[in-house]
Amino acid sequence: MRSQVEQATKWIYQGTWGVLVRWFRVPDRPPTLPVGRGEAPYAFQPSAGYLSYLKLQFWLWLVVFDGVVAIIWLVIAVASPVAGLVLLLPAVVLAVLPDIVAYIAIHLRYDTTWYVMTQRSLRIRRGIWVIHETTITFENVQNIKISQGPVQRFFGIADVLVETAGGGAAAAGAHGAQQGIGHQGLIQGVADAQGIRDMILARLRETRSAGLGDEAEVRPAASDGARHSAGAAWSAEHVALLREIRAAARRLAG
Repeated sequence: MRSQVEQATKWIYQGTWGVLVRWFRVPDRPPTLPVGRGEAPYAFQPSAGYLSYLKLQFWLWLVVFDGVVAIIWLVIAVASPVAGLVLLLPAVVLAVLPDIVAYIAIHLRYDTTWYVMTQRSLRIRRGIWVIHETTITFENVQNIKISQGPVQRFFGIADVLVETAGGGAAAAGAHGAQQGIGHQGLIQGVADAQGIRDMILARLRETRSAGLGDEAEVRPAASDGARHSAGAAWSAEHVALLREIRAAARRLAG
């Protein structure tokens, strides 16, 4: 019975996804970002473990919901066997329908979440009816945090929070964490959170090195969430002005 429900749910989901892509213009490809010559953007989605994590949350809720439905139906059936027989089919539908709805909602949430990274920036996209895109330039990144709860640890996933200079407090997102509103970007449910943080740090060093002419030291976020401030990238005008000051200082010293 369960396998039949899953097969029917997958068929319904494929049809729903096709309608959303065709008629509601929901993008089925990762977002694009400007890239340099010979550069290929790195696009990825949350880990498959993130789907299992979301499904666990749903099943915990469903056990409670189905338990309440079963108790109500049992009370009615004991009080009136005829009424219980009449309500048996609606009760079964009420127990099965959330499975289909949750399967579609969870997979849509997964399939519409994309992260794209280039040498200079990160773009995050999520959403179905309202599509949200956040772009973060690495030269403005101030702090990178990794968050992993005990349940996430069981599924082998974690979240990476990227904060830019002047981020401050941002509004809480719909998924229970601060999202890319203003000065923050949330990379949810990835299996290699440490590797992604190291990749961002490496590209951050390259970006600032290109801006300053010297490699700038970039330290990862401390485990207690303390922020390490980093200098903003200097423009070509700043570098030219500094060179003029250095030349003038040498002339005075000579």
